[in-house]
Amino acid sequence: MNSPRKSDQLVLGIETSCDETAAAVVRNGRDIISSIIASQDQIHALFGGVVPEIASRKHTELLTMVVQRALDAGGVSWEDLAGIAVTNGPGLIGSLLVGVSAAKAYHAATGVPLVGVNHLQAHVAANFAAVCDKPLSAEHLPAVCLIASGGHSDLVRISHATDYELLGATRDDAAGEAFDKAARVLKLGYPGGPAVAAAAEAGSPEAFDFPRPKVGASLDFSFSGLKTALIRQVEQLQGDDDEAALDDHTVADLAASFQAAVVDTLVRNTMAAVAQVAAKHLAIAGGVAANQLLREKLEQKCARAGVMLHRPPPELCTDNAVMVAIGGHFLLAEREPDNLDLDVFSAMPR
Repeated sequence: MNSPRKSDQLVLGIETSCDETAAAVVRNGRDIISSIIASQDQIHALFGGVVPEIASRKHTELLTMVVQRALDAGGVSWEDLAGIAVTNGPGLIGSLLVGVSAAKAYHAATGVPLVGVNHLQAHVAANFAAVCDKPLSAEHLPAVCLIASGGHSDLVRISHATDYELLGATRDDAAGEAFDKAARVLKLGYPGGPAVAAAAEAGSPEAFDFPRPKVGASLDFSFSGLKTALIRQVEQLQGDDDEAALDDHTVADLAASFQAAVVDTLVRNTMAAVAQVAAKHLAIAGGVAANQLLREKLEQKCARAGVMLHRPPPELCTDNAVMVAIGGHFLLAEREPDNLDLDVFSAMPR
């Protein structure tokens, strides 16, 4: 982590949209001064997925400590800050309320400007961090970005750091949600994405012929049919005994084949979006963007197409506060700060 300087614009980011309690300080929208994440994975793994009430209660317990640790780790005081950026949606309403309420309280107590940040725009903003492989910058725009996470599979055209045009979106299950459901079906644990990827390492991606769903001529995604195909395949393998356990080799083959189908679908639509807008730069974001197979296949496709691929490190793909601070930095440079009327929203308006 870097140390702050007098001339720096420091923004504190706060992220509580789901089950990660996170705070970070970022300098000038690029350099990470500190980043603290308190994960709830072990708690929610007991239930096979995120329990909203438990998530919000844990945020209440952890947030002030996490914020203070982020400030202390960076050697930053409230007087040093140029802004407080907080995720205000989309996400779990209870979790969002904890973060936004805390950010409002900090703003009221310190006078530091407050700004609400869209969670999806924050994921995109992670690509501007200096630690990224080929950090995104203004000279690379317009660019296309694939946002693939537990709740979203979106393709956007980035014309400016705060200006996005939606090119394609998920019609039902998002890629991350599909991985979570596959992990439950295969009894691999939680979180599903890393669990499926780990199991897939010992399997063959060609063992089972799963579909690569396509929604007409659009760039939209649909993974519900793929999930159903996996369920039916498992039922067929189990026969009359729906409690029968599959052997490790079969589970690995199922995981590898399912992962390949999800990745192929994401890559196909993403490269179609790049061609559609004649983009020379592609960025990726969201928890699924940490998937190694996806990163490798996009790198290969981009190299053949003469497109530069921008990739955050895996720790900036999953939910974190660095991306929120970067998003807040750009917003504060362009518009008036928010006030105590800042509200939360659970889903993106259509």
